This record gives sequence, structure tokens and C-alpha cells, in this order.
Amino acid sequence: MSSTLIVNARLVNEGREFDGDLRFADGRIERIGSGLAARSGETVIDAGGKRLLPGMIDDQVHFREPGMEYKADIATESGAAVAGGLTSFMDMPNTRPPTLDAPELEDKYRRAAGRARANYGFYMGASNDNLDAIRAIDPLATPGVKVFMGSSTGNMLVDNPVTLDGIFGETPVPIITHCEDTPMINAKLAEYKAKYGEAIPVECHPDIRPREACIKSTRLAQSLARRHGTRLHVLHISTADEVALFEAGPLIRADGSRKQITAETCVHYLHFARPDYARLGNFIKCNPAIKDEADRAAIIQGLAEGRLDVLATDHAPHTLEEKSKPYAEAPSGLPLVQHALLLALEQVHDGRLTTAQVVQRFAHAPAQLFDVAQRGFLREGYAADLVLVEDAPLPVRREDVLSKCGWSPFEGMTFRSRIASTWVNGVLAWDGSRLIGAPQGQRLRFDR
Repeated sequence: MSSTLIVNARLVNEGREFDGDLRFADGRIERIGSGLAARSGETVIDAGGKRLLPGMIDDQVHFREPGMEYKADIATESGAAVAGGLTSFMDMPNTRPPTLDAPELEDKYRRAAGRARANYGFYMGASNDNLDAIRAIDPLATPGVKVFMGSSTGNMLVDNPVTLDGIFGETPVPIITHCEDTPMINAKLAEYKAKYGEAIPVECHPDIRPREACIKSTRLAQSLARRHGTRLHVLHISTADEVALFEAGPLIRADGSRKQITAETCVHYLHFARPDYARLGNFIKCNPAIKDEADRAAIIQGLAEGRLDVLATDHAPHTLEEKSKPYAEAPSGLPLVQHALLLALEQVHDGRLTTAQVVQRFAHAPAQLFDVAQRGFLREGYAADLVLVEDAPLPVRREDVLSKCGWSPFEGMTFRSRIASTWVNGVLAWDGSRLIGAPQGQRLRFDR
């Protein structure tokens, strides 16, 4: 493989922004410096001051394969991801069948090989009756175990207290949790059905799945993790109250130790709030629900402070037909990977976050949290997963959506940045307007 030299870039890495050059060859970053001289026959790209970032690592996606390929699959959604500057993904276990044992896990890796345009990892799922399979997990085979402590899309609710205690006590990899209290949600749903029948307004979604359900479940997960000394990562924080439950500061402390309990939020919680239901309805219906403007402000501040360690998408596509159903029948979830980094950079344009903070939460932290080997940073010797970002307007049009579902909640919006290029393992995968070449994604390796 011939080498490529990117010159005149604004590199963003490990808390710094600096002007420089970067060379990569054979899928790896070879040299980072300034004034690097081109070699004979080398491809030279003049970045013209554009920002060069490590590829984002999305630790929460639902690519729907196997079992729901009519609305998404590994090939289509990974293509949308690299178009959005996401070069690695970790996929959730609530597929059909669910990923509840080692054979199902390896089936997903086989499906991704040669088809995924981004690098890939797959979670093992927890249920009320697969504790033996969880005990037997190979720590090198999965980023972690997903525990649905609240019911969402799929039938994987773990609500047996003895099973939960066993999972937290015996899992050999990090636990990641969806935290909502299902009995509380069911009671609220019954209350709203009694009031509205089948015509529940979608604006009621954050009241049917209330903040109290999130807080109660998150506190339970934290208490279990503290009791057993388990590494816990709480997904998609949606309330100011939950933000306050987590420790501020860096994921990796000055003494080299790592936080035991961490938290994540998602890009849509940075952008949408309760007033947006009137305009977008089911198209922003997700679990946990998008809540109030004060929650949105606290979540953005939590990212800046490091109370929220990771930024992700929870990319969860559904068809237009499904989303057009009445509230109670419409599934929860949004397609997000193609525009997630751009949405995060809107916070930079507005002065609420820095580009370095976005890179820390969306690239560095997932790599550190899940022990991803040699990805997520601009470092010599690391995989050449790279994103070149240009500050130029990008209107969102339905015809440009690459996710199989064919729609975006951002249609009609114009982002102030666009993805100029994405490289996966040193190969150009997105040229700013189209996907390029064959899939280059590789199985993620975990350095444990």
C-alpha cells in the first residue's frame, strides 16, 4: 500500500489543537509532525487548514441485523456511519434472535466480515436466564454485556433481582445498562391510555417515560456496581438529575486509575427538547425520552465537565411507515450516525463545547473505556482511522440519507460543518460526497 501525507491540517487530539502534517501507510499512522517532506510517489493531500480528527467510535448502535434487515443492516448503516465520520461501532444485542450466547455473538462477527465499512464490535446481551453464558464470556470477544434494566425495543428486560445481582457479581467484562424503571413506565402508560384512549399525543412521551423512572433505575445500577466493584457504564443519560449522580473529571485520572462507574449521553439529547415534539412527533420518539430544555443544558454542561464521559448515537432506525403510526404503536428510535459528529460540532460553533472535548468524548473515551486496541487517537503506530472536517454548510436532504430507513430527523436543517473525507484503516471510505471502494472495516480488538 502506498503512503499518504496530509499536510496543512489542524490536528485535534488528546486535548490539543495544533497545525501539522500526518503520514499513514499500510493502514497505520506512521508520522505526525510539521513540515514533513513528501516521498517519491506518495499521495499528498493539502488539508488547507481543515480539522483532522481520529475517527469517532460509536459505542451504541442498533444496526438491526439479524432479523430486521428490512429497515437496516450492517452494510447500509456502517456506510452511513463512515459518511458521518464514525469509523468504529459497537452494536447492541436486541436483534432477532438476541445475542445471548457465544455462537450468536460470533454469528454477528461473521456477518460483518467483508461487509462493514467501519470497524465493528458486538455486545453480549443479558436476560433473566443466561447467567451461565455471561460467566463464560471471553473478554477478548466483546466490549461488554448489555443489561436492559428497563424495557425498550425488544424483549430483553432483566427484572429478576437475583439474576441482576449475579450479573453484576460475575460478569468478566464491563456492564452497560439501559436504565428506566419499567413498572413506573407501565403505570404511567396505563394512566395516559385511560385519559386519551389510543389517541395519546406524542408530546406526552417524556411524561409516560418520566425522569423518575430513569433516576430510580440509574441509582439501582450504581448501587449494584458499587457493591460488587463492577465496571459500569450507564447509557443515554437524559436528565439533569442523573448527570448530577456521576463523578466529574477525566475518565483516566492523574494517577492512571480509571473511573469505575461512567456515563454516556447521545447526540440527540444535545439538540432536541420537549418543544420539538410538536414539530417532529414520533420522529424524535426514543427511549429514554427527550425531555426538557433544562435537561439539555445540564447534559451539555455534563459533557464539558466530564460527568458524562462518552458521547454516542443510539442509532436506531425504523421505517417511515412504522414511525407514521399512532404514538402507542410507533417504535422508539432515530437514525443518527450520518449526522452525529456534525450535530456535536454544532455545540462547538455555538461555543458550548470545544472540538477537543467532542473528540475526547466521541473517540478517545470509548477507546479507553472498552480497552479498544490502537484506535481512537492520532498516535504514531495506531490505525489510520481519520476524519477531515470542513467548516462549510451542509443542508440535510432526504435523498442524501444513506441509512436504509431513508429519512432523518434533521431534514431541512443546515449544519455548519461537513465531513470532507473519512479513512478507515488507511483507505479512503468517504470522499465528501459518496462512499468509495470496498468495505474496509475490521473486527475491533480489546487490549485486556
